[in-house]
Parts: sequence; structure tokens; C-alpha cells
Amino acid sequence: MPELMNAIGYTHSLPIDDPNSLIDFKTAIPTLNDHDLLVQVEAVSVNPVDIFTRNGQTTTLAEPKIIGYDAVGTVVKTGTNVDLFNVGDRVFYAGAYNRPGSNSEYQAVDERIVGRAPKKLTPAEAAAMPLTSLTAWESLFEQMNIDMHKHAVNQKQSILIINGAGGVGSIATQLAHLAGLQVIATAGTSQTKDWTLQHGADYTVDYHEDIVEQVHQLGFKTVNYILELQNLDYYWDTISQLIAPLGTIVSTTGSGQHLNFQPLKRKMVRFGWEWMYAKSWYQTPNLISQHEILDQVSALLDHGQLQSTLTKTFSPINAETLRAATKLVESHQMMGKVVVEN
Repeated sequence: MPELMNAIGYTHSLPIDDPNSLIDFKTAIPTLNDHDLLVQVEAVSVNPVDIFTRNGQTTTLAEPKIIGYDAVGTVVKTGTNVDLFNVGDRVFYAGAYNRPGSNSEYQAVDERIVGRAPKKLTPAEAAAMPLTSLTAWESLFEQMNIDMHKHAVNQKQSILIINGAGGVGSIATQLAHLAGLQVIATAGTSQTKDWTLQHGADYTVDYHEDIVEQVHQLGFKTVNYILELQNLDYYWDTISQLIAPLGTIVSTTGSGQHLNFQPLKRKMVRFGWEWMYAKSWYQTPNLISQHEILDQVSALLDHGQLQSTLTKTFSPINAETLRAATKLVESHQMMGKVVVEN
């Protein structure tokens, strides 16, 4: 194996049309910690977190930073304490936010946040899935404590997914549908409404109009669960009105202002933040749960119970194609996921 590898990164924040916004460079192949796998990367996807991270770089870095938080590849080397995988295994994962990302020829990643890649999907189809699947799964089945297998119970429960056609929303609608919930999702165009219905929503509501009134017109006075994936501040009043007593709200987007929780107190509503990187960032005792989740997602994909949300593919993995893929994500005009593959 060579000492150096090809990688793509940035040293400071620039508009994505600037050729220096993402650059090709060579760097040392990562050394492995005890639980690490060295993965030869075959395909990666671009997520909003890549854009957020790059845009947040206010100083110039001495060495380029590698981002990329979805990957599919083959294990070529293992750390001394690895016991979940072997050399030659095909894997997929979202990685860790506080380690170099997947936009490189090789990546070191902790085996406890890695799943076995689906056998029936192409590398590009699989690379579209880890980050969004982990976020959706943790939101529904960990944060909201929904039991995926209690269909009789879940059929009496309802969920509103805000931004149902987005990357996480497209998985959350599918998983909520598989669990048996009555799924309502927001969408703003006929195209995104069709996409959302095809991915498990029972109903859509137009976010350009009064969401509360639309949900009431569907026959729901309140909903038991709300998954907020777009803009918590903007939708807070809607959420406060629609959440049922003893309901659960989960948000992935954070908040830029103080939220009024007072209307939720008398309803005994639970609220949770979802950030799928928390487990790897803090090395929580349940870190291995992400390996377990991804293995379950892989099985659901292979059995056709989940659909990949891949809609656009670029090739090969280099700075030019990653800039093009990132520009597409930045446009906010696409549905599903964009993947770059070798």
C-alpha cells in the first residue's frame, strides 16, 4: 500500500464556484486506532453538513480539511481490537464529525459506527443512505421511543414530518410507514408531494399554507409525534399547536432564538434534539448502536422494505465533481441524495 493517498479538502470558506473552494491534494494514509477499519472508499454523498462545515471556516487552515459524511467501500486493514469486520468486507457508514471525512481514497473509521453494505444495491445507492438513515432511525426509535414492531399500537398514532421530501424526511417517512404510523409530511410542490407519498407518507400538507388548518382538515386534531427537519424557529408555533398531550417532538435543526415551551408544559410534552454524531463525538456507551442500526437498514434495503433515495450521481471522486455535486445541494432544488463515485 502506498504511503500517500488522494484526498479532497479546503483551507478556507469560498463560494463553491471558486476552483479553490474544494481542492485535490495528497496526504498520508490514516493510521488506525484499536477499533478502526481502514476503508478504501468507492462512493460518497454530499450532505448539508458538508456545506455548513465549509462555510463555517472563518480562518485559513494550514492543511486542507477533509469533509464528507457518507461512504461505501471495502475494508483493507483493521485495528488490533476489531472483531466485527474482516479485510475484504464491504461496508457503509456516516463516520464521525471530529475525524477526517470520506472525501479521500482511504478513510479510518471506528467499526462500532459501521454497517455491512447492502448486497443488492449499487455503491452509489448505498452511499446515499447512512447519515440520513441513522438520523431518522435515532429520531423515531430512540428519541421518540416508537417500537417499530408494535403495528397495532402504532396504527392508532400519528406523526407529522416537517420537510418530508428532504434527505432525512425521505427515510423517516419510510420508517414511520414501516412501523405502522399514520404519516403526515410537509411538501411544497406537486413533485415533492408525489415523492413524499411514494416514500411512505399517507398524507401531505403544503408548507406554503396554514399547516395547522390542513392537518385539522385531514381529521387530526393533534398528532402524537412531530419530527422537525427544516427550521425549528419558523415552525415552533405550528408544532406547539399540533402536538398532542403526552406527545413527543424531535428536532434536528437547532434553534437561533429562545423558544416558548410554556404551552407544552401543561401537555406534558417531551422534546429531544437529534444529532447523530453525538455518540461518536462523546464516545457514549451505546456507540455500537450505530453499527446495529446500519446493519438493520442494510437488511431492509436488501429486502426492498426501504428504498435508496439516490437521485443524482457524479464520477469520479475528485474536487471538480464534488464541487458540482455540492453546488446542486446548495441550490435547494433537488430531491433525494447526490452521490459521487469512482
